[in-house]
Amino acid sequence: MNYPSLFSPLEIGRCQLKHRVVMAPLTRMRAEKPSLAPRPLNAEYYGQRATPGGLIIAEASPVMATGFGNPGVPGIYSEQQIEGWRKVVDAVHAKGGFIFLQLWHVGRVSHSSLQPGGALPVAPSAVPISAELKAMTADGKSVAYETPRALKTSEIPGIIGAYKQGARNALAAGFDGVEIHGANGYLIEQFLQSRTNLRTDQYGGSIENRARFLMDVTRAAIEVWGADRVGVRLSPYGVANDSGEPDPMPLYSHVVKALNPLGLAYLHFIEPRSSGAGRAEVNHQNVPSAMVLFRPIWNGKLITAGGFTGETADAAIAAGHADAIAFGRLFISNPDLPRRLQRGYELAPYNRATFYGGEAAGYTDYPAYDELARA
Repeated sequence: MNYPSLFSPLEIGRCQLKHRVVMAPLTRMRAEKPSLAPRPLNAEYYGQRATPGGLIIAEASPVMATGFGNPGVPGIYSEQQIEGWRKVVDAVHAKGGFIFLQLWHVGRVSHSSLQPGGALPVAPSAVPISAELKAMTADGKSVAYETPRALKTSEIPGIIGAYKQGARNALAAGFDGVEIHGANGYLIEQFLQSRTNLRTDQYGGSIENRARFLMDVTRAAIEVWGADRVGVRLSPYGVANDSGEPDPMPLYSHVVKALNPLGLAYLHFIEPRSSGAGRAEVNHQNVPSAMVLFRPIWNGKLITAGGFTGETADAAIAAGHADAIAFGRLFISNPDLPRRLQRGYELAPYNRATFYGGEAAGYTDYPAYDELARA
């Protein structure tokens, strides 16, 4: 019997992939200022990492001005941002690749200096992030998180509407689809989890109510794109940004089962062993595997991410635990990662100090393997 491998073709929605090495969404904080639109440097970066028949999930992009938690992050709510993303999409398509955009709102994982008019960040409930963690201000300083303002029920349709408009804008920019960011302690996960959602309206209380915001946002994106061009990302056992459900199985089993009938392009998990949201090297030991736990109840295509090597990725696909594997940090330092994995080439180490902000250093200056060999 022939088992699928990392380099078997795969159909994801309307995309015919030639391999299963997916580039994960990675915040890099290099958008043009003050427009927060992607610029030519960003198009170069994504173009370097595009491969024929390969899938890139572009970095999380706020759907509205209140959705930012870091300076220099690209948005998807203005004409300038749409135009900037169009150049990124063109660079990826020129290489024969596919690209989805991740739609984002950070909720409480922000600071008033990043908010319009210096207002408090919004969240499902007025629950602050632990004092042990620090917020990033508009000028890059590290400070304590503020207590967010709880959203009024009447405000929630406007945020869902902003996700829908973000989906429309991604369509206008030429993307192949969108991914809903429901992971890593950001707004959607704040609604999902009982620690951060103390609401008593239709968006709080029961698991079904707490999942309502995610379902409403996902359906809004589907209305724009069709289900086969929409994905959802979740981190069931994650701890990023002071997130975490005391018992994740009932909540996330409900969510996965609720998403099943929608016919999504894919579901995308972040494995618990690497839930640091990029801030630190994280390798949680003795934690369950999201793909193993939830694969039996998910009917569609499954992408998973988190600390994989070429060997463990291939093994996960051969075992049927996932259909594709998303790589993050290794894609930063290896623009030609699929080729290196396929041919067994040495992987270049990444430099964490250049992950966020800056210019070409640590962004577009990592050479492909062939360039390295000729140097």
